[in-house]
Amino acid sequence: MKIDGHTHTELCPHGSGEPVEKMIQRALVLGFDHYCVTEHAPLPQEFEKRYKGSKEGLTTASLAWNDLQAYFSMMEKLKKKYASKIKISIGFEVDYLPGFEDEIKNFLDEYGSRTQQNILSVHFMQGKKDGFWCLDYTTADFANGFAHFLEKPQELYQMYLELVYQSVTSDLGKYRPQRIGHMSLIKKYQDYFKLPELFDADNMDLIRKILEVLSIQKRELDFNTAGMYKTYCNEFYPGEQISRLAIQNKVPLVFGSDAHSIEEVGHGYHLKNIFSKS
Repeated sequence: MKIDGHTHTELCPHGSGEPVEKMIQRALVLGFDHYCVTEHAPLPQEFEKRYKGSKEGLTTASLAWNDLQAYFSMMEKLKKKYASKIKISIGFEVDYLPGFEDEIKNFLDEYGSRTQQNILSVHFMQGKKDGFWCLDYTTADFANGFAHFLEKPQELYQMYLELVYQSVTSDLGKYRPQRIGHMSLIKKYQDYFKLPELFDADNMDLIRKILEVLSIQKRELDFNTAGMYKTYCNEFYPGEQISRLAIQNKVPLVFGSDAHSIEEVGHGYHLKNIFSKS
């Protein structure tokens, strides 16, 4: 089955605003059999108090709470409309935020039964001043939040990967997301900050530990091509090192374009074949 497992809608405040129906039609033209819409879940309502980055990095990060019903209504209608042409799964990309596990679990408990596929991602990490900073909003925010790690980038990688490990071992209930999103997002600005292309031996040990957990849990990894088209990344997520280890650990890689526009649907799909044939 040809699947695009990670996409967004016009309700995403940092997207193009183009209608998801047009994206679905684009997926049909490209020959996809399965299209997963995984809109950014609303952030915990108390998270704002812990956030230290630029205001826009927070306000554009996810659906607003009052958009939830509009999201379900829109997607359930489209799922029914296109049922004879393509399988559409409805879900969320859920942020893992340490200290907010109860709130995340409560959200999934309430809305999980209405979803079919969900992704668990790390977009925010604690940096200086004991607060959370966005990993992928701007280079300026990244520098402000994590400047003290830029001279020791493997420590920055380790801090992020430890958070990913924490996310996969947390009890998020019966509706915990089945797929881990863009596991190397920490490298989005690697070319701008001249970060190492490869994870070092200690971080590879941590990556093995994460993948072993995912294998036991029978969960999946997001093979996300969006990074290839980011100015300072130029690499798919989760990158070659992690992808090859995932295959060795029998953790499925599920293609996701992370499309926020019509043009991005299916972007880089055939790259996955370099691993399926290796």
